[in-house]
Amino acid sequence: MKFDELDQAMRVYETAHDHCVLPGIYIVARADGRSFTRLARDVHKFEAPFDERFRDLMVQTTEHLFGCGFNIIYGYTESDEISILFHPDDSTFSRKLRKLESVVAGEASAKFSLGLQALGTFDCRICQLPAAKTVVDYFRWRNEDANRNAMNSHCYWLLRKEGMTDTAATARLEGLSVADKNEFLFQKGINFNNLPSWQKRGVGLYWKEVPKEGFNPMKNEKVITTRKQIYIDYELPMKDDYGKFIQGLLEKYPRETG
Repeated sequence: MKFDELDQAMRVYETAHDHCVLPGIYIVARADGRSFTRLARDVHKFEAPFDERFRDLMVQTTEHLFGCGFNIIYGYTESDEISILFHPDDSTFSRKLRKLESVVAGEASAKFSLGLQALGTFDCRICQLPAAKTVVDYFRWRNEDANRNAMNSHCYWLLRKEGMTDTAATARLEGLSVADKNEFLFQKGINFNNLPSWQKRGVGLYWKEVPKEGFNPMKNEKVITTRKQIYIDYELPMKDDYGKFIQGLLEKYPRETG
């Protein structure tokens, strides 16, 4: 069998199940750290429940994804996960799911590992969202998840640092309401509302226009131009205000019609 014939015969086995995101559908890729609880707590001894070094690694990894050939309009990271929102008209890799998932996971794993100077890997899933409202709801969901995780983590690690085992600390918190957990933290000297916003709400990355001073040699004068750069937002709004923020981003990048 000639090579061209063999190539054609074999290609079908790797492309038979190719699926593409349909035009007009919003794409969000979510990368999750694989076994990051063990990596952060047992192997590299990051401070619990939150460590700025780990946060910065996740932010750097998120920022890296903006420069991997995709047209990304928003990145969001909380805990050990990253969500990136593609421009609605992005057609990288013809919107093939297997390519998007593998490249995002690979790029995130490589960048994080370089920063950590040790192996850290991500998996990736693609969310196909049919409307702008669904995109807003998705990021509201992850934002609220960050808040819930922050409260649970602070409660859990307070108990662990007081000498409780993992099982005992988990059992102690089981069934407690949000109000109960707030009161528990307050009694231990922690006002949850006063904790850093990035711990409770995650970190957002998006493009902003910034002024840049230049020089016009023809007129022999300084000129001010603007350029886009990634802005890292450690003070994201909450609840409905966060939804409005995401909606505002989407309005800057409308889907093409026709």
